[in-house]
Amino acid sequence: MSTSLPVNEALIRDVVSEVLSRLGKGAPPAAAPAVNPACGCPTGAKPAGAARRGTFGVFQNADEACAAAHAAYLQLSEKGVAGRVKVVQIVKDLCFAHAKEWGRIELEETKIGRLDHKIEKLLGQRGIPGVEFLNPYGLSGDHGITLEEYAPFGVIGAVTPSTHSIPTMACNIISMVAAGNAIVFNAHPGAYKCAVMAARVFNEAIHRELGIENLACIVDPPTLDSFNAIAKNEHVRLLCVTGGPGVVKAAMASGKRAICAGPGNPPVLVDGTSCLANAARCVVLGAAYDNNLLCIGEKQVFVLEPYFDKFTAELEKAGGYRLTDAQVERLTKAAFVIPPGTGAGCGHPVVNRDLVGRDPEVLARAAGANIPAGTQLLFAETAPDHLFVDEEQMMPFLPIVRVKTVEEGIAHAKRSERGYKHSAMIHSHDVANMTAMARALETTLFVKNGACVAGLGNGGEGYANFSIATTTGEGICNPRTFTRVRRCVMVDKLRIF
Repeated sequence: MSTSLPVNEALIRDVVSEVLSRLGKGAPPAAAPAVNPACGCPTGAKPAGAARRGTFGVFQNADEACAAAHAAYLQLSEKGVAGRVKVVQIVKDLCFAHAKEWGRIELEETKIGRLDHKIEKLLGQRGIPGVEFLNPYGLSGDHGITLEEYAPFGVIGAVTPSTHSIPTMACNIISMVAAGNAIVFNAHPGAYKCAVMAARVFNEAIHRELGIENLACIVDPPTLDSFNAIAKNEHVRLLCVTGGPGVVKAAMASGKRAICAGPGNPPVLVDGTSCLANAARCVVLGAAYDNNLLCIGEKQVFVLEPYFDKFTAELEKAGGYRLTDAQVERLTKAAFVIPPGTGAGCGHPVVNRDLVGRDPEVLARAAGANIPAGTQLLFAETAPDHLFVDEEQMMPFLPIVRVKTVEEGIAHAKRSERGYKHSAMIHSHDVANMTAMARALETTLFVKNGACVAGLGNGGEGYANFSIATTTGEGICNPRTFTRVRRCVMVDKLRIF
């Protein structure tokens, strides 16, 4: 555990850093701050529960965090577009430099997911779009010239999930600061310590380069009260929520504009017209990614009956392990809890959090199965109305359902997706089948002949973001998502012909 600096030394360090940054010369070259592996804090900084007020973005009071973020927003405005570009690069470079360490720290705190994929999500921050995404729109005609530009809101209140805590924070900072905003984060309580650590490192580096200390603030510790305070604060003009139905509902009831990335239960249809081996490899890759924590991840598969046996055999070749009916029954009893009661909301299955995002070996023990080393995913045949089909369970187990026709498969897929309009996949070479499924489900992401991650540019074209606003319709977030359009009109006199 690192020891905290005495207050006077910390103040001296801050003053010296500020003077050097303003002089623009004589300052040491920027470097990624060293992190103490014992606590995940930058060397010489206080650990996450002992932060003094306003220490590099870490606040114990939500209103103070919002006020500091507003001041930082004003400072960022003075730095211009070049300042935004610098911040984006700082965040990307720090994620790349600390990917292995931060991935481990997050996994140790949350106990869910896979280390290799947590590292990959941090390395992938280099592909998140920045300022270059904000191209103005111009009009020129007989009555003059009009320019529409993407302007910042000011301060954005953001909620990050337990499934991708640091990656979501990082891509939010990249997108929101590229658009000219400052942020106040309320992290998920199950993954806030690693988020506090990362926020402090980001702010320290930004302060060294630009003299702005609180551009990406965070509340330590986060509570429901702190979220409500952020949502009500006068400086916060926009909310961005990545999480489950509860926090999404709260954000939309706040009275402010909210960009909400809600739940998903993505189905897959395999109609047998494409390569079954490729379909199986893609399904295993997507469903096993970070132990199926991705909201876009394959959660249930519907396969036309003539191709069912061959497809499941290919799943085994691709790293899947088939459970028996008895083992599925045991796993289901362990994975879901049905609360007692007869009132509204009572009796609905609740996912056992002790199994969410855990390794296949953990699920196998719950099922009474002995699986070989290297197994990526468990699977089994189930009925179309099985709990594992209907619920977004976020575990490396995949229910496979036989269907007699494409129409039946699409109907089951639509019902199981539950109207979230989040994500869906199809493995087919029949354009008519692709079109029919796309029109029936109307999902934000629709991936054809690829793994779910192809929808975020991993194996497919496009850019990534861990905030996918399905509930409010913005789709995969980018810098434009966090702007308001402003129009500037010059009448008659500016044209050159």
